[in-house]
Amino acid sequence: VFERGAGETLACGTGACAAVVCGIRWGLLQGPVRVQTHGGPLEIDWQDQAMHNAPVIMSGPATRVFAGEIELPDVL
Repeated sequence: VFERGAGETLACGTGACAAVVCGIRWGLLQGPVRVQTHGGPLEIDWQDQAMHNAPVIMSGPATRVFAGEIELPDVL
């Protein structure tokens, strides 16, 4: 996924979920679906396709890719 201002990202869970839901609704996929991203694999499932408001479940590894500290000035 190319994110404006940040460049290519390692993963986009929202985009992966949307793509899987579209694929299921179009009859091209059946859940659960394994999506391979540069950041690692995701498993996405949409249990009840008949109910279009059913939750989409995404699972996969979580890895810290950045840590930082910031000092804020006293404003009080």
